[in-house]
Amino acid sequence: MMRYSLRGPRRGPALLATAVALATVAACSNGSPSTPSATGSSASATPTSTPPPSPTPKPTPTPTKNYPLSTAPRTIPSVGAHEAARGPGWKPVPTGGVVLAANSEALADEGRLIAGELGIPYRGAATAGPGDVELALGGTGAPESYALTVTGGRVRIAGPDEAGVFYGTRTLKQSVRATGAMPEGTVTDRPAKPQRGLMVDIARKYFTAAWIEDRIREMSDLKLNQLGLHFSDDQGFRIESDSHPEVVSAEHLTKAEVRRILALAASRHVTVIPEIDSPGHLGAVIAAHPNLQLVSASGRTPRGTVDISNPDSAKIVDELLREYTQLFPGAYWHLGGDEYVALMSKNPEASYPKLARAAVAKYGPSGRVQDLATGWLNDRAAVVRPTGKTLKAWNDGFYTGGVVGPDKDIEVEYWTGREIGARLPASYLSAGRKLINLNDDYLYYILGEPNKFPYPTGRRIYEQWTPRVLRGSTPVPARYDPQILGGRLAVWCDLSRAQTQAQVATGIHLPLAALAQKVWDPSTPTLTWEQFRALAARVT
Repeated sequence: MMRYSLRGPRRGPALLATAVALATVAACSNGSPSTPSATGSSASATPTSTPPPSPTPKPTPTPTKNYPLSTAPRTIPSVGAHEAARGPGWKPVPTGGVVLAANSEALADEGRLIAGELGIPYRGAATAGPGDVELALGGTGAPESYALTVTGGRVRIAGPDEAGVFYGTRTLKQSVRATGAMPEGTVTDRPAKPQRGLMVDIARKYFTAAWIEDRIREMSDLKLNQLGLHFSDDQGFRIESDSHPEVVSAEHLTKAEVRRILALAASRHVTVIPEIDSPGHLGAVIAAHPNLQLVSASGRTPRGTVDISNPDSAKIVDELLREYTQLFPGAYWHLGGDEYVALMSKNPEASYPKLARAAVAKYGPSGRVQDLATGWLNDRAAVVRPTGKTLKAWNDGFYTGGVVGPDKDIEVEYWTGREIGARLPASYLSAGRKLINLNDDYLYYILGEPNKFPYPTGRRIYEQWTPRVLRGSTPVPARYDPQILGGRLAVWCDLSRAQTQAQVATGIHLPLAALAQKVWDPSTPTLTWEQFRALAARVT
């Protein structure tokens, strides 16, 4: 039907014309002739039936969005397994938060940390709702394992221990950094090796507490769990001492700073491994106690080498060990044991007759200087062992063929095959030793690159190294893999002024990321080096 609109008042003929027109339309609308009767109605109009109303159309349902199968999150290290699913995944939203499942109150630190990193609130123990991240303790998986599930618009991270759940939050954080989201589906993940980390020589070069704390944050995001601190050497002794303040360098960490470092490390599931290296590398102690210096038959005084036949040498080292084992609560202690100069000579007994006589006196006619050094290592182990810490020593502090052997519970920190009388890694492994890989061909970052030690590259570690590559580039047989507990990148400061703290941090960034990948999963990576480097730029 046409519509008519009366625009404004109409008068006279115009009003009449309008009335007539309306009447005509009305007549037409009910089927009457177009000519009106005198009364204005049709006398002969025939009633007609009204057609039934049209049925109300049913609403068309909105089709469900068909999501493609998800892909694994991009993280360093890459996740072990990802069960793909269809769905939108998860993104941080203001209405979401981080909550703790029942009986998971111990995860409060992890919850607060990831909430702050994602920019969403932490709500503690609460029922998970849409948009939430739920952290849960429980299950019977391997240590440091976790399962991360994204479904129904929420995330659940569960693991048998706090470390595993923490690593799940690192996966979530990195995925959000990389793409803005965590893909739908379930990640199940665990490390291949239990010991993964970084060692820093803070003795030859002073590093601030803040720099060390930054490395802990970087390491923990890469799921690395050990930080070695080599804090005594010839050039310096870098932690405050109450028992022997005279040996401490002017630039050093206070015990308060160490406790702050340890607290941060504990919150990020990083264990700090302290090392007082002996009987070599004790120059800072000898500087304050020159009577401890070893002297050769010709009067030579090798730097940093104490006379292990002098009871005063053992006394001061043991007093330092007892002091610092109380400061450091972690599960490990590094005894050092490397590069004892007396055993680097062609004929130790002839060069150091005082040591030779002491060895015979202690171990009988067959006793040699190497036995005296092995006895030293075992005696220092006996001082630390009551604390319950696992003991470590450098591989060139282990000697064979003597009257006395190194204690069986000391883990070998394998770094070199360049020492006099060098032994292949298999000789330690075949004897049942447990090893940690610090292969100096791949994992030694030595300031100034002395003695043909080029700075390690992340690419070389990523493409060529695995924990089984202990010496050179040849892996040991696969049967020894369970005895190889992991690996660490080592920063040594032989030429301490060659780089600043900031340059060291930049220099080790990609090697550390590559190491993290290979100790978490030693298999051939799926990403090319260029893809890995680009990912590292986004997530680390």
